Amino acid sequence: MNETYKAMTECAAEAVRVAGKVRGELLDGPTTCAEFDLRALVNHWVLYTSYGLERRALKQPLPEELVARDFTAEDGWAAAYAAQLDRALQAWADPAAWEGEIPLGDGRTGAAPQIAALIVKEMAVHGWDVARSIGEDFAISDDSAAVVLHVVEENAELYRQYQGFAAPVEVPASAPLFTRALALSGRDPHQTV
Repeated sequence: MNETYKAMTECAAEAVRVAGKVRGELLDGPTTCAEFDLRALVNHWVLYTSYGLERRALKQPLPEELVARDFTAEDGWAAAYAAQLDRALQAWADPAAWEGEIPLGDGRTGAAPQIAALIVKEMAVHGWDVARSIGEDFAISDDSAAVVLHVVEENAELYRQYQGFAAPVEVPASAPLFTRALALSGRDPHQTV
């Protein structure tokens, strides 16, 4: 089993834990992402890290009805997210999911292992955003954090060009790997809401 899939599995478990802690009264509140309230952030996170994760493994586009859906408006959305993450993990358990190119829209494609790693980064970094916004932590092992840090290092400048990341935050070189990934993505690892 490859390192990205191990990180995907671990980050999914932590995402499920954090999602289960999101209380309804917090959904209209602020987050560590200035452009999102918690509802918008959770909907983005759920869409791309579970439905998007499965569709990428199957090399299928995301249907517009999913893109427009308010997952948080549904009773039991956190349990539904957990079930959808399980389906996504099962899809990526197939070795064929890791082969070839994945359609990204507008005629663009990306290599399957690269797209999988980018989604793991989304799951962990936005998982941290959700967690920190509700007074929780998003805890992953150094092995998974190394995967996330590598993706951030490889793609930080591209994300900044599209305003997906802010300017990097200074942290000591000796900081934990996930802390370094968060800081390089423009997040203050000590930020609270």
